Amino acid sequence: MSKAIGLLDVDVYGPSIPKMMNLKGTPELSPSNLMRPLLNYGIACMSMGFLVEETAPVVWRGLMVMSAVEKLLRQVDWGQLDYLVVDMPPGTGDVQLSVSQNIPISGAVIVSTPQDIALMDAHKGAEMFRKVHVPVLGLVQNMSVFQCPKCKHKTHIFGADGAKRLARTLDLDVLGDIPLHLDIREASDTGQPIVFSQPESDEAKAYLRIAAEVVRRLPPPLQ
Repeated sequence: MSKAIGLLDVDVYGPSIPKMMNLKGTPELSPSNLMRPLLNYGIACMSMGFLVEETAPVVWRGLMVMSAVEKLLRQVDWGQLDYLVVDMPPGTGDVQLSVSQNIPISGAVIVSTPQDIALMDAHKGAEMFRKVHVPVLGLVQNMSVFQCPKCKHKTHIFGADGAKRLARTLDLDVLGDIPLHLDIREASDTGQPIVFSQPESDEAKAYLRIAAEVVRRLPPPLQ
């Protein structure tokens, strides 16, 4: 059975969901003066990128960022959703704290490349969510391996299994690996998510396996 999904992009400084979901425009207002999400691929989306020009920098201090995040959280008419996915920026700053304090979160997923410098931030992110009592569902290892399309040789450009080592340190599971692949990059840049544009590809199946693992660890949606 299909589920009603919302996607909230709270990366105030660098919103990417509008481009990756091939969406443009300003949200309409409901009769109750709430913003209506933009819809594509059956997913309701809201992002700071719908409220500012695409090339306009957001030069805000912490209080303004927190105010913008609260607006995105509380002034959107999502309708009836089964799952709301919140895409956060890297780090442990105002955005993460605002989201954690303003809405109940069923679980967090930490995404990192396998390289040590990225894993340092991933480790801090996991510990931050634990401190604010948000369950960490597991880690996703992004750009885990590159396979040459001609000779099929595999190269671990960012290192091998770094997220798996961190998962052991944190006593967490690795929910899955996403390869470094040209098709994923091209699909993202053209606003055609690979799970829709190439649903039978190995790359799409990697995302679907991770999604299934996340759902399996979440409490069931409220009826």
